[in-house]
Amino acid sequence: MEIRHYEDIKGVVPTADVVEGRFGLLTSHSWDNDFGSDTDLPGFKVPATAAEATVARWCITWPVDNRQFPAALAYPKLSYSLRVGGFDQTANLPASLTLYGTNPANQEGLTIPSGYKSLAFRGGYFTLPSGCYIWNANLATPGTLVAVADTNTDGAGTAGKIKYEASMDADQVVGEVYRYDSTTGRLTVRITE
Repeated sequence: MEIRHYEDIKGVVPTADVVEGRFGLLTSHSWDNDFGSDTDLPGFKVPATAAEATVARWCITWPVDNRQFPAALAYPKLSYSLRVGGFDQTANLPASLTLYGTNPANQEGLTIPSGYKSLAFRGGYFTLPSGCYIWNANLATPGTLVAVADTNTDGAGTAGKIKYEASMDADQVVGEVYRYDSTTGRLTVRITE
C-alpha cells in the first residue's frame, strides 16, 4: 500500500489482527502496556456492520520504525513476572516470535498483530495492491464510487477492503477511484473525510 496524500493521521491500537491497507473505524480497546501507556490511544477495527462501514475511513498501516533489521517484533511486551512465571502465572518463554528480515512497513499485505501500535490515515489518496480490494470491472474507471466492505455483508476475510459501490448511496460511499493500473492491478482511491 502507498499513501499518496492524507489529511489526518492518528496513532491507533488494532483490537484484532488486521492486514495493512484495510479501512476501519476508531473504537475503544483494552490493551495496556507499561502501566497504562497505551490507554490514551484509540482502538482500530474493521467494520462489522454496514452502518460501521459508512464511517470506516481510516486506513491502517505499520508505524515508522528506525530499528536495525533483522528484528523480532514481539508485542505486546511481557512483564518480568510473566516471563519467569512469577506470581500466579506460568512461565511463557520460550515463545514463538516472527523474525522480520526487513521492516514490515516496506512490504505489502502483512498482518499487523492486535495490540501493536500502528498508524491510521484518513482523507486522502491511497494506492492498494492487487488483492487488497474486492475486484469489480467498474473499478477500472476513474470516478467510480467506492465503499468499505463489512463482516456481515461481505464476510470476515474481506472486511475493511475497498469495494465497488453501484448506487449513489451517500451513506455507503467513502470515496472514488482515482486511477487503476491494469499492468500491476494497483488501485488508487480518493477517500473523503
